[in-house]
Amino acid sequence: IAALTAIGLGAVAIEKHFKLDELECGPDASFSLTEDELKNLVNECNQAWTAKGQAGLNRASSEKQNMVFRRSLYFVKNLSKGHVITNSDIRRIRPGYGLPPKYLDTVLGMKLTTDVKFGEPVSFSVLDTN
Repeated sequence: IAALTAIGLGAVAIEKHFKLDELECGPDASFSLTEDELKNLVNECNQAWTAKGQAGLNRASSEKQNMVFRRSLYFVKNLSKGHVITNSDIRRIRPGYGLPPKYLDTVLGMKLTTDVKFGEPVSFSVLDTN
């Protein structure tokens, strides 16, 4: 239980004593695992690690086809190079081929480096990020 809990809290290595023989006796024997118990612990730790997942908001490649159902930022006006982006210039709409909505506050106040057209997805490539 301690090893599995540790993995859930972020541990990346588990130290455990093991013994080759159930009858083995010595100072560590009482808290050492047999070969089968060690195999079970390794399997359970691997399952716990997999179940824990990874920190962050990265999407699996299998979700790529679902981008059409997600919202993203799109320009809702024709705008000229040098224009400073305001809230009325962009909307969070489907499909999800533009920048994710979490970048709305980042994009507001940025200057365009090129002309953009109504319905074009917002991307950092058309924004002055300096």
